[in-house]
Amino acid sequence: MKKIEAIIRKSKFNDVKEALHSVEVNFFSYWDVTGIGNEKEGHVYRGINYSTSEIQRRYLSIVVNDEFVQTTVDVILKSAATEKVGDGKIFITPVEEAYRIRTGEKGKASLK
Repeated sequence: MKKIEAIIRKSKFNDVKEALHSVEVNFFSYWDVTGIGNEKEGHVYRGINYSTSEIQRRYLSIVVNDEFVQTTVDVILKSAATEKVGDGKIFITPVEEAYRIRTGEKGKASLK
């Protein structure tokens, strides 16, 4: 099992969510986060300078079986991309074990 963590633009969240559902990733957690990006430029809107170094993003946490990692990553890459600076990042880490609290199932069975 692997944990996929994705940091994406908030504006792309619905696209990513729909893409994940289309490949049967139906359970994941998400929350709003603010991060510091590499871009140090500001933008001017109606005469007011806005910093772009602190960026509002959405953070997704998804645990999938090993054979489903690449499919999940591919749909996030495709649906979250705008081809502009600040599209986000994806991180993958191993998960040693998972349990479904309600039934006590563990391992792959706990993810279905």
